[in-house]
Amino acid sequence: MRLFGIIGFPLGHSFSQKHFTEKFDRECFYDYAYRKFELPEIEMLPALIDSEPELCGFNVTIPWKIEVIKFLDEIDPEAAGIGAVNTVKVSHQHGRPWLKGYNTDAPAFRESLLKNLVTLPESALVLGTGGAAKSVMHTLLDLNIMAIPVSRRPVSGGYSYDELPGELISEAGVIVNTTPLGTAPATDTMPPIDYSYLREGQLLFDLVYNPPVTSFLARGEEQGCLTVNGEEMFLIQAGLAWDIWNNESIQAGSNY
Repeated sequence: MRLFGIIGFPLGHSFSQKHFTEKFDRECFYDYAYRKFELPEIEMLPALIDSEPELCGFNVTIPWKIEVIKFLDEIDPEAAGIGAVNTVKVSHQHGRPWLKGYNTDAPAFRESLLKNLVTLPESALVLGTGGAAKSVMHTLLDLNIMAIPVSRRPVSGGYSYDELPGELISEAGVIVNTTPLGTAPATDTMPPIDYSYLREGQLLFDLVYNPPVTSFLARGEEQGCLTVNGEEMFLIQAGLAWDIWNNESIQAGSNY
């Protein structure tokens, strides 16, 4: 059997197992399986690897996209530059499991974002500073969009939610929620920005895909904003992860 999975904590919101299990059934991969591995502590990862000798690869989600790096034997150069990993390929070298990390969030976000923009904005707000935020920041800067991080605490080159000027909210062409706020079952939560400064024509992009319309996106729609959830990004990054695990060439637009 070839085993794949996802690590993170918690994992109740994740659609990854459903997505890959349906893919295996649809494509007749009867000796493939995909499981959720909830890790309250990232230090549990080596024991997991040792206990699952058939594990060929796994996705990484909140909160371990940054911390997982210290357990890798090798890291893809782009993932190293971003500083976050969401896909790991497990092979065997030197008589032991060999873990190589990749980042498929960045190309997936780029593809989904560009599909929903007519022109590139001058600036964007990135809500959150975790592993997903690093991928989003990397992509925006690569597109020559000024990316301003916003977090609970003051952050270099950005603002805390309390400090964030309303005019920056209005000026941003894109506002991206990279936090888990709004994810089921806590669907009434959302980033604490002043939503009265949102304006018609702005794009609100929420990496959350469960539920399809988060409180963050709903407030944007009330203000006339364009809104995009994270479902397409999820599907693209899942397709890229599949290519990595199966030694296929990877590129955005992969068959997912």
